[in-house]
Amino acid sequence: MIRAMWTAATGMTAQQLNVDTIANNLANVNTNAFKRSRAEFGDLLYQIQRLPGTNASNVGVFPVGVQVGGGVRPITVAKEWMQGNMRQTSNDLDLAIDGAGFFQVARPDGTIMYTRNGSFKRDNVGNLVTGDGDQLTPVITIPSGALKIDIGQDGTVSVLLPGVTQASQVGQIQLVRFDNPSGLVAMGSNLFLDSFASGPAQQGTGGFSTGFGTLQQGFLESSNVNLAEEMVNMIIAQRSYEINSKTIQASDEMMQIANNLRR
Repeated sequence: MIRAMWTAATGMTAQQLNVDTIANNLANVNTNAFKRSRAEFGDLLYQIQRLPGTNASNVGVFPVGVQVGGGVRPITVAKEWMQGNMRQTSNDLDLAIDGAGFFQVARPDGTIMYTRNGSFKRDNVGNLVTGDGDQLTPVITIPSGALKIDIGQDGTVSVLLPGVTQASQVGQIQLVRFDNPSGLVAMGSNLFLDSFASGPAQQGTGGFSTGFGTLQQGFLESSNVNLAEEMVNMIIAQRSYEINSKTIQASDEMMQIANNLRR
């Protein structure tokens, strides 16, 4: 009965992490390019009272054993990198990646980080930056007074200047990809940092033929959180938490009955 209490307690702790993960998904339902997370669990060590295949008292062996589990533990909280829906904004500096890839941006301290949020702005000198002021890398500078900005699916940036009839190219946006994007470290603000698990960043231009997604100007990628699915998962997690708490209550009542038998 004591073991049942500890086992149920691990179940409650696991479901609390599950609810925390779901709550973060729901909180970011309107965050550009947000990727939902999924908590995964594994069973704890077993107390083996009898191994399957050991000799029985008579002729033969036991076909099954007696193995009592000790509960559950979290294994990972993994990002799901499914494509989010495209939302049209008609803003020339809003970019969505249709397919694989990340934008690379430089933080004020020079650290290179990665994001799929393509909501870019122009700073005081015309460089493309994120809403937090992180500079797109390689640097793309929009000349002052540009009448029109055109960004191709391969990342080519062209501008039309006053008094000129033909657009001129000012740079090309590069994308990066990783062999294991689930190994990226989430840093907040839609930013990720590479790690040994993610592998090194591989840089290239947009285009499905190159293995990268294409850039869509005037669009933003929405969160891939499914509200209905998250609400169902929340109910399941809540019920699982409740069942584990009832297991503790039942174990306590059984101990109380056993104590009363001694009187």
